[in-house]
Amino acid sequence: MEPQLNTKSIVNKIKLDFKESKYATGRRKKSIARVWLKKGSGYIYVNGKKMINYFNKPNLHIAICRPFTATKRENEFDVKCTVKGGGFTGQAGAIILGISRALVEFEPDLKTILKKEKFTTRDSRAVERKKYGHRKARRSYQFSKR
Repeated sequence: MEPQLNTKSIVNKIKLDFKESKYATGRRKKSIARVWLKKGSGYIYVNGKKMINYFNKPNLHIAICRPFTATKRENEFDVKCTVKGGGFTGQAGAIILGISRALVEFEPDLKTILKKEKFTTRDSRAVERKKYGHRKARRSYQFSKR
């Protein structure tokens, strides 16, 4: 009897050769992105999938490509990144920071352009914790006089 293969469990992970590439780490909220950047033709892979297949929202596609459009390097680099934790917007923010840091490693002259657009600074905003005696972080319970 032959064992049956479950076709849904097999994921088409793309093996990429990223020798002679620059590495950078990006963080946003609870997400951590490890980004490898090399000269290429503009492909972006996230966790082994194409960026368009990984992120469903088109505004995230545009946001991830913003460091390249700001520096006018749209189709010059290939990006491979692995991202963990958080939601899709946090992961996209982490990838943006990783891409911009790797671009600065490739070409240090681009730092002024990326810094002006605030791509090189880590966005430290995170969810505020819930406090005791409150409904949420700052929202109190409704006061009842009677």
